[in-house]
Amino acid sequence: MQALVARRASSQTKFLRLLQQKRCFSSDVNPEPPVPKMPEFDYTPPPYTGPSSNDIIHIRNKYLIAQKPYYKEPVNLVDGKKQYVFDDKGKRYLDALAGVSVVTCGHCHPHVMDAIKNQMSHIEHTHVCYLNHTLSDYLEAFAKKMPGNLSKFYFLNSGTEANELAILMARLYTGRNDIIALRNAYHGLAPATMATNGLSTEKFDIVQTGIHHAMDPDPYRGIFGSDGKKYAEDVENIINYATSGKIAGFICEPILGVGGIIELAPGYLPAVYESVRKAGGVCISDEAITGFGRTGSHYWAFENQGVIPDIVVMAKGIANGGPISAVVTTPEIAKVLNGHSYYSTFASNEISTTAGLAVLDVIEREKLQHNAHHVGSHLKHRLTALKEKHKIIGDVRGRGLMLGVDLVSDPELKTPALETVTDDIFEEMKNRGILVGKAGLHGNVFRIMPPLCITMEDADYIADVLDDILRDYNY
Repeated sequence: MQALVARRASSQTKFLRLLQQKRCFSSDVNPEPPVPKMPEFDYTPPPYTGPSSNDIIHIRNKYLIAQKPYYKEPVNLVDGKKQYVFDDKGKRYLDALAGVSVVTCGHCHPHVMDAIKNQMSHIEHTHVCYLNHTLSDYLEAFAKKMPGNLSKFYFLNSGTEANELAILMARLYTGRNDIIALRNAYHGLAPATMATNGLSTEKFDIVQTGIHHAMDPDPYRGIFGSDGKKYAEDVENIINYATSGKIAGFICEPILGVGGIIELAPGYLPAVYESVRKAGGVCISDEAITGFGRTGSHYWAFENQGVIPDIVVMAKGIANGGPISAVVTTPEIAKVLNGHSYYSTFASNEISTTAGLAVLDVIEREKLQHNAHHVGSHLKHRLTALKEKHKIIGDVRGRGLMLGVDLVSDPELKTPALETVTDDIFEEMKNRGILVGKAGLHGNVFRIMPPLCITMEDADYIADVLDDILRDYNY
């Protein structure tokens, strides 16, 4: 291990030295290629008259806790339309992060906005104990999207709350405490979900018992490559040797988001689900980022591995930015909440459920799942071609419009690129009008998760800009 660490450190030093030499001489050898041009878009935002970016930063720093903006010069976003957002100066950006996949249908989609406005003109909020057709309309439409016996819904406000409830239900149903998650997981920032998270930056020094972490079934950096059944044996070993042989449940994302857009090794979930159910546990799929057609080939990402969970969690893109999340389970498991006073004040309110129903309509009507598959496959092909051209790209992965570009300083050792290098490229993409996210244990993976209405021209622009930027990082 020490030898490997030393080799990786040496490779990063060599990378920086070669990069510096290349920047000194490349402009004399290679002529500048044409600068990629952003696709035309027929919309001009109204003039901005609000406070300046500096004023906003000052107020945030004075009052806001622990939330820092992206970029050396943070972007003041004041308008949005479809796959684009605009800053206070009127500059247009291709939103290739979509608020971490929150904006499913595109910014300010007219059908979603009109539905919300119409509902607000009647009634905004009542408690779920009163009747209103917006909830029943939503339930009927939503239930048609769920496979198997997943037919009982509970609505909340965020993915954290939904995952917290899913874990609670697993523990109540089984009468056990032990939960297995993945080492590079992210499921939220409440006590139980925080314990399942893999990164130390998403934890606090509080006691949480009964949480175990299995190795990530990572086809790129994992020790078993693409052999999902081998990784699944680690879950079975935890069940047999770290617990009493009986567990409450297993939770994971079908594609790890914060973990670095890691698509689980083939065959992993079927093998894990079999072991978990054999041990009396329930299987929880966290679809907060991956759901609603984002992966293209299926409506829910767990379907890509041919499994049906016992509990499914949805959030983020469920209402195109509206504050609502959902836990869906079987009638048998749902009974554990019967007789308990378990309420969420704002969950199931008329505005959020109206927005959720409108999103289901738009996905179907505009064939956004098909678009995610069609455009996402093209973009992944373009990015994979860049991997052959630029050694700094170690891996391109993901599915549909949930893609990751893993940057490395040594492609052979798969050494993660230095944070300074990743940040430089991140900043330059913003300067060129593309907003992406960062993920992974070392923050070296670009997350590309745009609204599902993105076009082929947009996909080509992302690939062309990244290609142009990475010319300065060849070595």
